[in-house]
Amino acid sequence: MKIGIADTTFSRIDMGKIAIEELRKISSLKYERYTVPGIKDLPIAVKKLLEGGCDIAISLGWVGKTQKDLLSYLTLSIGLMIVQLSTGKHVIDVTIHEDEADNEKDLLMIAENRIREHVRNAVDLLLNPKKLQKMAGTGQRQGYPDVGPILR
Repeated sequence: MKIGIADTTFSRIDMGKIAIEELRKISSLKYERYTVPGIKDLPIAVKKLLEGGCDIAISLGWVGKTQKDLLSYLTLSIGLMIVQLSTGKHVIDVTIHEDEADNEKDLLMIAENRIREHVRNAVDLLLNPKKLQKMAGTGQRQGYPDVGPILR
């Protein structure tokens, strides 16, 4: 089994490096990395990875604060959905939005946490999907503290 990791040069941190570090820490799965300029380039990078033998892909994107950036994210999101439907394979969208934090320290913490947690999700989807099933409805949040379930 192999995981595809697509990232961009637009990101303000090396998201691919963090994903690979986490993957190596938790599994011995192989990976292939594909780096593109910006988020609108990610859908084709992911599609190439999936069609080239990857069983799942992680899309790592960074979005600025402007309205134009938000529209670019919408384009990315739709593109990734089309890739999932056309390949029949999961794509984990790990996107960091610059307006998620008021300072770079907090933004870095959110980004690193989100990347690492979604790498774990990708590995679980491949190797241990029952683990995710057990976590259904538990209020998991990637990048932020989990909020927990609403008890009935």
